[in-house]
Amino acid sequence: MLKADPAGGRFRDEFRLFARFLARPRLAPRAPGRCAACNSWQADWLPVVSWRQMLQWAAFLWFVNMVFLGPIAFMAAGAGGAQHRLDLGNIPWLQAVLWAPVVEELVFRYGLRRPGRALWLLPVAVVAMLAGSRWSTMVLVAAIVLLCWRIESRPFSLDRAVRQLSWRQRRAYQAWFPWVFHVSCLLFAAIHLHNFSLHDTPYWLMPLLVLPQWLTGLALGWMRVRRGIGASMLLHGLFNSGPLLIVWIVLHTVPQLAA
Repeated sequence: MLKADPAGGRFRDEFRLFARFLARPRLAPRAPGRCAACNSWQADWLPVVSWRQMLQWAAFLWFVNMVFLGPIAFMAAGAGGAQHRLDLGNIPWLQAVLWAPVVEELVFRYGLRRPGRALWLLPVAVVAMLAGSRWSTMVLVAAIVLLCWRIESRPFSLDRAVRQLSWRQRRAYQAWFPWVFHVSCLLFAAIHLHNFSLHDTPYWLMPLLVLPQWLTGLALGWMRVRRGIGASMLLHGLFNSGPLLIVWIVLHTVPQLAA
């Protein structure tokens, strides 16, 4: 549930919590102000966040990526001969702002808090991600989301094995969670190598090409664990829209650059 500007802590305080989380990722504590009267799917998919909070996180990612990590990726691309696949004449708004945030969050971050459900959801979501945004995969993703909602809103009417792990499995997952979290962030960054025509780019340069996606994955993972999958999807879409909006404005104000 989005609020205009709910009372809450300062961004720098939340950033400190984020830094501590990266040093030792844990599943608890959750963010304060979560809807106590909501059921699990409402709290996860419709978290209590503010536009100010989302914009602050997006602005932080835009700043660090444009000033620090983006130039490193640009120099690595130039040194290795890699070229970005983005077609400036056909900016993929729908794919970047809606499709990618939903599908990629289902693949890389939904299972962070739902490891039992990830056993069946992850393979289906990966197929949808690799197949791309077409009508058949859109229907598939919509079915996945609706099934997740139904399972979480009707906890006693569906197979418990689909919903959760055993107590012993949950304990083991908590112990391995720091590794799971950071590996998911690395895989999220690695999948974005597909955005480049790599040509003969040396392997050791490839991680530098996706440093911005790695940092973004860390922030999205923090948002998913602390506030819910809805918050990470929202931040993902907001983050993607910023650079594309800048490119669109520049191309419409200086159309010579399109050539």
